[in-house]
Amino acid sequence: MADGAFWNNQERAREVVQRTKAIKVWTDPYDKLWTRVQGALEMDALLDADPDPEMIAEVASETNAIRDETDAFKLKSLLQGVDDWRDAQVEISAGAGGTEAQDWAQMLMRMYTRWAERRGFSVEILDMSDGEEAGIKGAVLEIKGQYAYGFLHPEAGVHRLVRISPFDSQARRHTSFASIFVYPVVDNEINIEIRDDDIKMDVFRASGAGGQHVNKTSSAVRITHIPSGIVVTCQQERSQGKNKATAMKQLKNRLYQLEAEKQAAVKAKLDANKADVTFGSQIRSYVFQPYTMVNDHRTELKITDVQKVMDGAIDPFIEAYLKMTGAAGGKS
Repeated sequence: MADGAFWNNQERAREVVQRTKAIKVWTDPYDKLWTRVQGALEMDALLDADPDPEMIAEVASETNAIRDETDAFKLKSLLQGVDDWRDAQVEISAGAGGTEAQDWAQMLMRMYTRWAERRGFSVEILDMSDGEEAGIKGAVLEIKGQYAYGFLHPEAGVHRLVRISPFDSQARRHTSFASIFVYPVVDNEINIEIRDDDIKMDVFRASGAGGQHVNKTSSAVRITHIPSGIVVTCQQERSQGKNKATAMKQLKNRLYQLEAEKQAAVKAKLDANKADVTFGSQIRSYVFQPYTMVNDHRTELKITDVQKVMDGAIDPFIEAYLKMTGAAGGKS
């Protein structure tokens, strides 16, 4: 068999496997849900002939569980984007405001980490830059889990914090901003060509809290993709080679997302009425004082328990956005 035919067959096989997995993601939960429904109906039929208080309570409990599972399945059905099934890369950047904004960025990093843990997803810190006094200047997280990108893409935008700053000796109220960008994690089988001539790599010493946490060698890596202007860094590993590999992975994800955004922009021009939520738009405000309120400016959903939200309970905001965009025809 010729080499070309072999690799073509390999590509077809991988494509079939991916499509099979994509179908099973929908059919398996549906089959399990339908089996539970049938079981509950059979129990209900038995109660008609022989009422039993314990079985009545069991059927009521099962009915509530089925209702919750059905709602979750309906929500998942809104995730029809071409990349929704992928893992997600979340980039957090502190806005202007010094220590206060950097502390806010770290609070958001904890919020998304707790959200992922609640769902059983794994979180890996690909890169993180500490603030001068507290918090972080920025971080890149990779969140791995079924449909992580589909659930997290509504979080892209500017997040606004209003509170009495713990760093202000006069206890004044401050407003801080941090931006969130979300990228799909691209599989290795997707071919994104990055020519050596198109990148510039710089190495430097990793920053940290000082002392033993600061590398004595130039292991940190910064890669600039010259045609697009995209810059990625990684300094989490002690090995320069590992940092370069992680930085190249970040670059690949962002180039993929850049191309997806270009295609989406072309499509959006054909539909002037289509809602456009762009990076950089203020999507949500978190107010700690003088009252507590988290307000999503796109869906107008408001939640007063700000501490619960900061502990990762952001699903109501995600669901409200997905339902709103789903009712409007979905996203590109």
